[in-house]
Amino acid sequence: MAASQRGDRNAYHALLTLLLPLLHRFFRRYVHGSALDDLVQDTLISVHRKRDSWDPLRPFLPWLFAIARYRWVDHLRRHYRAGMEEQLVDNFSIDSGESAIMFRLGCDHLLSMLPEGQAQAIRVTRIEGLSTAEASARLGQSESLLKVNVHRGLKKLASLIEDER
Repeated sequence: MAASQRGDRNAYHALLTLLLPLLHRFFRRYVHGSALDDLVQDTLISVHRKRDSWDPLRPFLPWLFAIARYRWVDHLRRHYRAGMEEQLVDNFSIDSGESAIMFRLGCDHLLSMLPEGQAQAIRVTRIEGLSTAEASARLGQSESLLKVNVHRGLKKLASLIEDER
């Protein structure tokens, strides 16, 4: 990664080649099929976009897996929303309703493991999609406290998910 940051194309190609199977193994426990490939690609794109933020004096793998965990949380959020929309559109489909309910129960279970302030902050900003200002007004938290609660909550969720591996 250090050589890649200095512009070495061969090193960057070698890095991506090494990351591909590593990320597949990381995500394989959580998803299958095209979702697996999508998560790997999303993570590689994030690594590409954020590559200048990596500090060569620090270990690379924790930085990489932090990005991977954030992509996983984003994936959960997208599927939670999609499951709820699918349930609203197709009220007659038993499968989509069961999937949405099971996913909702999984999200609710994970959020129940967080302190209430963090869980509320994540629900309104990441799941409901409110802006920081809107969420701050609804929850009665300052915007800075709300941001801290979201950050700490997502970090805790990533840790919980990692512990499940």
